[in-house]
Amino acid sequence: MEVGEPKNSNQIGIFDTPYRALTIGIMLVLTTVAFEGLAITTIAPKLAQSLQGIHLYGWIFSAFLLSQLVGTLFMGQQVDKRGVFTSMLVSFGIFVLGIVVAAFSFDMHMLIAGRVLQGFGAGALITCVYASVTLRYPDALRTQILAAFSMAFVLPSLIGPYFAGLIASYISWRFVFWIVLPLLVLALSLTFRSFRDLQLRQALTGPAQTGSAQPAGPKVIRAILLAIGTGLLLTGLGMITDWKGIVLTFGGLFVMIPLLRKLLPIGTFSVKKGLPATLVSRGLYVACYFATESFVILALTEVKGVSAEFAGLLVAAGSLSWSAAAWLQAKLDARDRGRGRKRRVMLGIGIMIAGTVLVILGHILSGGGIILFLLSQLITGFGVGLANPTTGTIALQHAEPGNEGEMSATLQFVDSFCMGVSIGVSGALIALAETLQWGISAGVLIVLALQLVFVLLSFLASLRITELGHQEHHPMGHAQNKLPM
Repeated sequence: MEVGEPKNSNQIGIFDTPYRALTIGIMLVLTTVAFEGLAITTIAPKLAQSLQGIHLYGWIFSAFLLSQLVGTLFMGQQVDKRGVFTSMLVSFGIFVLGIVVAAFSFDMHMLIAGRVLQGFGAGALITCVYASVTLRYPDALRTQILAAFSMAFVLPSLIGPYFAGLIASYISWRFVFWIVLPLLVLALSLTFRSFRDLQLRQALTGPAQTGSAQPAGPKVIRAILLAIGTGLLLTGLGMITDWKGIVLTFGGLFVMIPLLRKLLPIGTFSVKKGLPATLVSRGLYVACYFATESFVILALTEVKGVSAEFAGLLVAAGSLSWSAAAWLQAKLDARDRGRGRKRRVMLGIGIMIAGTVLVILGHILSGGGIILFLLSQLITGFGVGLANPTTGTIALQHAEPGNEGEMSATLQFVDSFCMGVSIGVSGALIALAETLQWGISAGVLIVLALQLVFVLLSFLASLRITELGHQEHHPMGHAQNKLPM
């Protein structure tokens, strides 16, 4: 039994006295990070116009996602070396600094710098939160706290975009950043003592944990280099009409491809049957969903003339259908004991294809097409809700015993990287359309067409998914949930 752990810990809950402050505190951390990631989707068009940087629109999201990868891997190492308390304080500081920089931004480059700090801090904070679960909660309570984490992500996805739209419309987009600071202060005050005690506990078992942190070093370096290479690629694509853009594009690819070969399972680039095909399919449909969601907001506000808060409601509709489909697939999985997983993935991606076609039609129609936008969000959200938890379960079937955590990290890496690249490439296409004076509407149409290509390729890759037997209930498989920006 761990120091300070109640004797009857298996009979109490995560909101009972020994764990209440830490539980509420870390849920506030996750809610705040999720809100900041999702709310920016609604205000991004207004923000980009205000700072005269529509050509850098995609970087608002890509900067956050790519630096989040680095923050996750870096702090995963530091938690073991420096302790969870010190790591949490540093993570809080970097995240808050990013908020302040973004809120005070006077141009897009300053905003992007703030988003880099926010992303790094967000990845680091989430890493500290999951480390605290391992260190503080007994095994009997871990399923409870992980289930509570899902609610911490769901609430911001439902109200965050709409609430952010209201603030941006009636006050200022800057307040969307400022509003999370009181929540962070409250979260820190609730978790301060618990994290300090955890660090003392870590000190008692420090040598064993410090040794386990060493292998993460090369991964951190590769993640940093990958972020730099991706940045070169996205910058080059945005200015591809110039020779400098061509050099940057090929330079970025030259850096990225060898690193991806080391970070991803063997056979991923050739879409080998089994785990590689599962990861490729997942990465492509995730890329489609989140890029479409981000640029639908731009289309609605800048092309269709819809208010930011109404556009936020459409995004929330997609989150609702995602949650409904995720619940449905869990029921279906329990009913058929996992025998229909591949079919559910393919069905989900097929539904996403239909939704993506609808959003393109909605954009093309001159009469508004708002109903088509709403239907597309509902349909696409339902499709990804069917496919995403299922591909997570299938991927975990391929994990070696004892390496489930590494496989979960691989899934998070694929999600964040593919989202960042897809949104970044889409932003570069918007910038190219501006350079060639095609206009935002044409640029968004090209972006949406690209997402249709991604989801079609995802469907083809899903044909090569294979499963290693059928498990009745894989707890982590049903725990996969929608990730925040």
